[in-house]
Amino acid sequence: MDSKQRIAKALKVATDTKVFEMGRGASQMAPEVFKEYFPGRKAKIIADVHTWPVLGEKVYGLFVEAGIPTEKFIIMEEEFHAEWEYVEMVDKELDGGYIAVSVGSGVINDLCKLCSHHHGQQYLTLPTAASVDGYSSFGASISYQNSKQTFSCPAPVAIIADIDVIAAAPKEMTAAGYADLAAKVPAGAEWMVADLMGTAPIKPDAWHVLQDYLDDLLSDPAGVAAGDPAAIADLFEGLTLSGFAMQAAQSSRPASCCDHLFSHILDMTHHRYKGKLQSHGFQVAIGTLTMCAVFDELFKLDLTKLDVDACVKAWPSLEQEQARAMEIFKDFPAPTLGYDNITKKYNDAETVRDQLTRVRDTWPEFKKKLQGQVYTFEKMRDLFKIAGAPYDPSMIGVTRGQLKDMFPIVQLMRHRMNVLDLAKRGMFYDQIVEPVFAPGGAWEIV
Repeated sequence: MDSKQRIAKALKVATDTKVFEMGRGASQMAPEVFKEYFPGRKAKIIADVHTWPVLGEKVYGLFVEAGIPTEKFIIMEEEFHAEWEYVEMVDKELDGGYIAVSVGSGVINDLCKLCSHHHGQQYLTLPTAASVDGYSSFGASISYQNSKQTFSCPAPVAIIADIDVIAAAPKEMTAAGYADLAAKVPAGAEWMVADLMGTAPIKPDAWHVLQDYLDDLLSDPAGVAAGDPAAIADLFEGLTLSGFAMQAAQSSRPASCCDHLFSHILDMTHHRYKGKLQSHGFQVAIGTLTMCAVFDELFKLDLTKLDVDACVKAWPSLEQEQARAMEIFKDFPAPTLGYDNITKKYNDAETVRDQLTRVRDTWPEFKKKLQGQVYTFEKMRDLFKIAGAPYDPSMIGVTRGQLKDMFPIVQLMRHRMNVLDLAKRGMFYDQIVEPVFAPGGAWEIV
């Protein structure tokens, strides 16, 4: 199946996006698409100090030339995350009947997405880098009240991806996008775990729209690093298909699990390296590698020998888990986050019995399926080295000890069932986490 066929198939399962145009010089199409979906409306070009000269100014000129009433709003900070103060800023810019035309990378897009939802309308996006999968996703990831949260809101009605612009983006942004796409490998495995445990059944439309092609779309890291337009187009397509999968699922489940939570922790603690905020994709790269290493350790276990009765007998009460969460999160910027999420995803002892019995009884077959999904740590690390993504936590200013200390928070900070939850239930948590940091482990602490 070629790119056009994959995109056509994906648009059929997308709930919000009607147009996905990708190609060299595609930005010229923006005024025509705007007129079709927003006839008679006013446009507000939303960009930042970097993306305005790259594409925003051109798009503004195209809209004016096409006779569309158009104004612009440029965020002037050199660097910023998607934080609530910017949501309030963009909300005000859309007052008065303006339709957002997002020209930028993931942060600009998320701001336009949520603010358009606040105004009860859709929007148009012109990405400037293949840096994230959020352009086409359902929901916007925003820092609010000291917590990184995914707000439910529709994806753009149209995505116009000018490959000339995207391929010319800084190489580190493209490498970040490669890592974000690669995160779907372990995230898919964790969805398989949640599906087996009965907490999040796999939705076929959301799964097949990306996972069927993921290996192919990740297969040219050298081309990505070189800025080859064909490789960048494949990368951007993969990121967009990921967003369509999220639209189909009405959730970010198809695209993220523990791999992304390490990034959320770094965002919420305002982590910087050499004075700079680290990109979403670079942070996710380390989370992705870490989870590949965890799965490597999981596959060394024989879960057909799980003592389900002993696990159920030792299973803590909800109150005990809530107390554990409060202790783990007591110094975290959002101290009740773990409490809130363990309360949502806690299962009683008999449910845990059923979950562990399923894992024990299906382990040989299920392990084989998981191994067919997850890349080994070494394979993923080699891909990241070629693509130009970080392949050691020190490359984003995180020590291996700090990374290890994040695990208890990662397990509890989201109500989404993950492989660490399975390990807690089966009493083999230490067996899949400790070896990652032990002598000879992927992140050996020296």
